[in-house]
Order: sequence, then C-alpha cells, then structure tokens
Amino acid sequence: MKYFSDCIQFKGDLPCRPNKEFGVECNDCQSYMPVSKRILIIKLGAMGDVIRTTPLVSRYKELYPNCKITWLTLYTDILPADEIHEILPFNLNSITYLSEAEFDIVVNLDKEKEACALAKKIVAPEKYGYTLDKNQASPFNQLANHKYLTGIFDGVSKSNTLSYCEEIFAICGLDYKGEEYLLDNQASVGYDWSGIDKSKKVIGLNTGCGGRWTTRLWPEDYFSELATMLLDDGYEVILLGGEQEHERNSEISFKSGAKYLGFFPLKQFINQIDQCDLIVTQVTMGMHLTLGLKKKIVLMNNIFNPHEFDVFGRGEIVMPEKECVCFYAGKCKLGQTCMHDLPVSKVFSSIKKVLGI
Repeated sequence: MKYFSDCIQFKGDLPCRPNKEFGVECNDCQSYMPVSKRILIIKLGAMGDVIRTTPLVSRYKELYPNCKITWLTLYTDILPADEIHEILPFNLNSITYLSEAEFDIVVNLDKEKEACALAKKIVAPEKYGYTLDKNQASPFNQLANHKYLTGIFDGVSKSNTLSYCEEIFAICGLDYKGEEYLLDNQASVGYDWSGIDKSKKVIGLNTGCGGRWTTRLWPEDYFSELATMLLDDGYEVILLGGEQEHERNSEISFKSGAKYLGFFPLKQFINQIDQCDLIVTQVTMGMHLTLGLKKKIVLMNNIFNPHEFDVFGRGEIVMPEKECVCFYAGKCKLGQTCMHDLPVSKVFSSIKKVLGI
C-alpha cells in the first residue's frame, strides 16, 4: 500500500482528513497536494505581537500555494487553526521535535535568547529574523538590521517611519501590500450578548493597559466623562477589560451609567469586542484584537512611535496635546503622565469622525 508523506494533509501519526471523512487512501485520493514549502514562524509573544504577525501567513500562502506553515508560540489559542497547519506550544516536546525537523524557510521574529538559539539550530536553507551570536540576539542577515537597531537605540526607534507589518515583511525580504491580521471572532461558540442594545451604535471602551507601561493609561475620570457624553448622544456604551480592570470598570459604570458586563476568558472577550461598532483603546492587546476583528478604532497613544501602528483605514490615532517625554517608559519622568493632556473632547470628536458623523 502506497502512502504519500509529502502531501500537505499527511499526518504520519494519525489518519488524514480525507481518510477520516471519506475513507479514501492515498492510492485513490483526489485531494493529494504535495507540500511546496515547509515554513516555520517563531513568534512566542507578546499576544498582541503574535496577532499582528499573522499577515505573513497570507503572503506566504500567496507566494507558495500548498506551503505548510508551522508556528511556535506561547499563545496557541489566539492563532487561526484553519489557516496554520501546525500550531505548537513553546515547550520541551515542541523544542525536541523542531530541533530535528527540516524546513525550507525559518522566520524568527523574537529576540529572546531561547528563540534565537532554537532558530540557529534548526536546519533550513533560508533563515530570516534573529539568531544567537556570542550568546546575544543578532540578525541572521542585513534584512533584519533596521528592526534590530530600533530595539536597541531609542533614537533609531523614534525616527522610524515603518509600521510593524512593514518591518517584519522587510525582515523576510518581502514588500508589505496591506495584508491584515488573521483572527477568529469566536462567533461559532454562540455567546449570549442580549444585554447589549444593538439598535444603537455600540461603542466599546477598553479602559486598561496592563501593568508594564502604565504611562499609557488614560485617567479613569476621563473615561467616565467620555462614557457620559456618548450615552447622552444616544450610543450604547460597554466597558471592556480583564480582571485587572474590574474595579476600574465597576467605578466607571457607577459614575456614568455605561454597561459593564464583567470580565471574560480570552475567546469570549474577543467575541465581546466583535459586538461593538467602534473601540476606544490605549495601545494594548485589546487594540490588536480590535484590528484583527476589522472594527473601527480610536487609538490613544503617547509613549510609542505612532508610525508603528496601522489602523487599516478604519480609525484614527489621537495623541496628547503635550509632547510625551517618556518614550517606551513605564514610569513618567514628570510625575503626572501626558495622558492627562489628552482631552475627552478630542477623543469624542475622533469617535464621531471615524463613524462618519
């Protein structure tokens, strides 16, 4: 009996999909597709960066029909399983497998030493991104030099005019053509959002920013004031966030009357964002989820280079009136962050503009 291990659907340890669904074997299968390229992407984290790396999948599939894409990550749940053939968690089992595997292309976009060490070890004729040299992260080749330098010199990072997607495509020797994020909206689960009034435009306020760079946090009272203005103008307003934002969102809801439905597991949180027409957010994971779901967005930014973010023509980036002096800093040098100098009226006007009102 023949078997075709070069088929993109062949598993080796389990029946393939055509065999399982239709009972066919390799000799009489009409779905045989030989793998054109075996491609490994290493992007461990952060979660938002994993999401905004997914445009590479679309381009590689366009360049190499029937390519087989493997992705190593810390966040396996966030990647679309229908687009990526192998999604591997970063653990000993995966490292053992990959250390002996062979690929045509390896892309490592992480500068963590463990990722660089693994990328260096894996056999592949083409390698892009970062490797390990003298026990430090280092570019595989000159294509990664620009992005590498933005990570080690603030001056280079501040002068950068490329978006993240443009940078990672350049690392791979590709021109970015506007490919968007790949993200499942989790609609198949059938979550109950009957508490949201869909007869109105639904505005989601993502009020948190995580604990690393709290300098990007917009004041709680500002969110309360914005929610009140939006409600008075006839919008449905819901407050978004995780467990860390529970107390904050409860207080904003109490002060403004905006709806707070609680915090949810990741997949339900993604689907909650998908219920909204527009999201107001700081630079957070919620921002990447919003862009992945192709929602309209008003993005508040202060400490990051605004060129880094592409809102794909569906939103606007708003900045404080006062120039930020805390580039990529977690603690404000001046005591009170410049996010206090981003007026509520400016964000409100931007919402109206993005909605086309």
